Amino acid sequence: MAKKQAPPTVPPTGPEAEPAGKGKLKLILVIVVAMLVAVGLSIGGTLYFMNKGGDLGDDKAEEAATTASGKQPAIYEVLMPAFVVNFSNKGRQRYMQVSIALMSRDQAALDALKVHMPLLRNRLVMLFSSQDFEALKTPVGKEMLRQQATASVQELAQKEIGKLAVEQVLFTNFVLQ
Repeated sequence: MAKKQAPPTVPPTGPEAEPAGKGKLKLILVIVVAMLVAVGLSIGGTLYFMNKGGDLGDDKAEEAATTASGKQPAIYEVLMPAFVVNFSNKGRQRYMQVSIALMSRDQAALDALKVHMPLLRNRLVMLFSSQDFEALKTPVGKEMLRQQATASVQELAQKEIGKLAVEQVLFTNFVLQ
C-alpha cells in the first residue's frame, strides 16, 4: 500500500502571501499613525493661531487698558523683612507680625522712595506699636490700620520726594498673638 504523497507546496506570492494577522496589524498601525498625525496637526494649528492672535490681542488690550482708564499697570514693592512689633494689652505682652506690599503705578517714584526706606519703616513700626489689641482683632480695626498706614506712607512720600509714590499699602500677612 502505497501512500500518496502530496505535491510540495510552494509559498504563495502576492497579496495572498501575508497571513491574516500581519495584515490587520499593519492596518491598525497605519490608523494609529494617521490619528497621531491628525492630533499633532490639530494641536500645532491651534497653538499657531492662538499665539498669533494672542500677541496682537495682548498689545491692544494693554494699550486699551492704559488709555481707557488713564492708569498705568500696578507695581508692587514688598517690604522685607516683615514688621514685628510688641505692645502691651492689660499688662500682658502682645505681638503683631505684618507683611506689607506697597502698590504704586510709577516705578521712578517708587525707586525714589526706596532711598527713604529706613524712615518709612520707622514710621510704620511706631504706628503699629501704638495700636489697641482689641481693635485689631476685628476686620474693621485691621482695615483702619491699613488706611492709617497708607496715609502715613503717602505723607512721607509727599514730604520727601514731592509726590504720592504709593497708591495703597496692602497687608499680605497679619498675625496677632
